[in-house]
Amino acid sequence: MEQTYFRRGFGLKKTIEPLIRAEYHSALVDRIRARGYEATFGEGERSTTIRLAEEFGFCYGVDRAVDYAYETRTQFPERNIYLVGEIIHNPHVNRRLRDMGVVFLYPDEATGEFDFSAITPEDVVILPAFGVTLGDFHRLRDAGCILVDTTCGSVLNVWKRVESYARDGFTALVHGKYYHEETRATASQVFKHPGGMYLIVRDMAEARLVMDYIEQSPGALPRDAFLEHFREKASPGFDPDLHLGKIGVANQTTMLSGESLAIAAEVGKSLERRYGRSEDRFRSFDTICSATQERQDAVVKLVAGPQGPPDVMLVIGGYNSSNTNHLAVLCAKHTTTFHIADSTCIDAERGTIRFKPNGSPADAPEVEAEDWLPEGPLVLGLTAGASTPNNKIGETIERVLRARGVEVDEEAVAAV
Repeated sequence: MEQTYFRRGFGLKKTIEPLIRAEYHSALVDRIRARGYEATFGEGERSTTIRLAEEFGFCYGVDRAVDYAYETRTQFPERNIYLVGEIIHNPHVNRRLRDMGVVFLYPDEATGEFDFSAITPEDVVILPAFGVTLGDFHRLRDAGCILVDTTCGSVLNVWKRVESYARDGFTALVHGKYYHEETRATASQVFKHPGGMYLIVRDMAEARLVMDYIEQSPGALPRDAFLEHFREKASPGFDPDLHLGKIGVANQTTMLSGESLAIAAEVGKSLERRYGRSEDRFRSFDTICSATQERQDAVVKLVAGPQGPPDVMLVIGGYNSSNTNHLAVLCAKHTTTFHIADSTCIDAERGTIRFKPNGSPADAPEVEAEDWLPEGPLVLGLTAGASTPNNKIGETIERVLRARGVEVDEEAVAAV
């Protein structure tokens, strides 16, 4: 009987490694990293010092997901291969998979549901690093197709927490973006147990609405208004009068860790004020993934460390990447910061840059700035989201240097 579920790849890493390296590697980034994450190009008024965060770019989970996708194409060269959503939130990686013949499946805009009706037992379906909802997983299993599951291990750890909350009768309060693939998949884990409930909050302000309701504060939303506000952010059948007495807090793994921890602490205090101290009413675990935390810590060190902040900070990554957006927000507290998708956002001839305003929604339009690079010697900081390959970072560095009138060739790269 043919095996139809794979989570550990196909043992083809050595086969695909040369291709992965050729497509996503950057010699320039490697050289700067080897020199202590800092290098200076040019002289005098054109002197440009590049400072890299000590953790940036592809994390283990993303590396694994991309590797498995490439292995899948190699393992099944003649089969139809589908991908539920996007493998990661990086347009270049996703475009490359399309070039390899992988068909992307997107949910219906009106219903939010995927249509798997065309999938047959002969087909291969890749599950993305964010995971899929419990319902979508069961539907794909029922289709009898081959599943290649690239769900990140950090996401799976959160799922276990959420499932345990539902098992023990706690409502899962998830700090995340309700429309994000990972958050939807995480929240759905409550359905492994009858009566499992979830509620999703975007930030502390939204968490305050929940806490006010718990404490029956004078300014709390009335029941109907509360249900309307959280209509798309709560499990079916959720009743705030019944399901806010026992809460377990979890989070989308790429949220700002400080905010997640603060929300958990405040929700715990709120329950204590309403019901008194009791371990039977509140649970919380820090479920920010280690890679997200390391990248946030590294960028804070770069912009708020003893050297002082760079003159300008570039954050590179997909505009719909949650962890990239949070890196930009952190940097903007300390220095001029531009979140760009890639090097093509920089026009060296015109002296302009296109970027996503920090903290704006994923679908916010780009804006353009002129004369964004100051005159004279420059210190430029760079980091990148966990879905951004090194070649895109290297291309950005080269584009900036050319905008500064500093030529970069292979000899210059080797000499860094």
